[in-house]
Amino acid sequence: MYIRILFVLILTVFSRLPTDAEEHLHVVILGDSNTWIGGDDCNQPQGWSKWFNDVFQPASCKSYARSGATWTNTSETRRNTQENIEILGDDNVIYNQICRLQEAIDSGVQPRPQLILIMAGTNDAWFQKARPQVFAKTAIEAFATDADTLMARPACQILTLAESVRYGCERLKATWPEARIILLTPLLSVAAGPANITKAGDLIEACGQLLGISVIRLDKNGGIDATQEKRQHRLTTDGTHTSELGAKQIGRFLAKEITVLLQPTT
Repeated sequence: MYIRILFVLILTVFSRLPTDAEEHLHVVILGDSNTWIGGDDCNQPQGWSKWFNDVFQPASCKSYARSGATWTNTSETRRNTQENIEILGDDNVIYNQICRLQEAIDSGVQPRPQLILIMAGTNDAWFQKARPQVFAKTAIEAFATDADTLMARPACQILTLAESVRYGCERLKATWPEARIILLTPLLSVAAGPANITKAGDLIEACGQLLGISVIRLDKNGGIDATQEKRQHRLTTDGTHTSELGAKQIGRFLAKEITVLLQPTT
């Protein structure tokens, strides 16, 4: 009887510990302001990355996110790893976050990632006048070109959301083939509008399927309701950016979902 109780207690303790795989994972996060507010070291409570890091407990967790960032490039986008303007800009794109990540790894300050999370799309949906071709191509159309031809093009020629998602993910896959990439669709936003956020989420999900990459639909499953946030800010501070309560909810949800996704299939 006592042996059985002891066995159950041991199982309970170990079930609360991070898995061996999680303990040894170096995690990198790319994204826009809802990731950026968690801090580069993922330790600021208004950002979901802090709560994800606390629960998931990886070997390391580093954010290269920037406020104002978009997936979608412009005709003026150039490689620029120094700019940090915290608003929408030609060079404030996921492509340049990938370039900064590469520089950090090459210089030895960042371990090679085993897990890469990307949460972006809010600004693409929100500022369509600044990204006029954002929805000009479907995912199928974005994959009509072979990967080598696409990757040979400069970022300033990749002007749609679907192409930009593929362009960034193909680059990550080619550079760090051992890394697992998971795409996170943007949260529902009062300012961007639920319809536009859903449209962006649909495109990101379709690209993920064609790339063989897991996608978590935060606009559908994140628990933030734009209608409710418009009436009273609770999980957000302004209808778009998470409050500490909202960040905690999203971060813990993602830790649980990603743990499941990383489980080996039988």
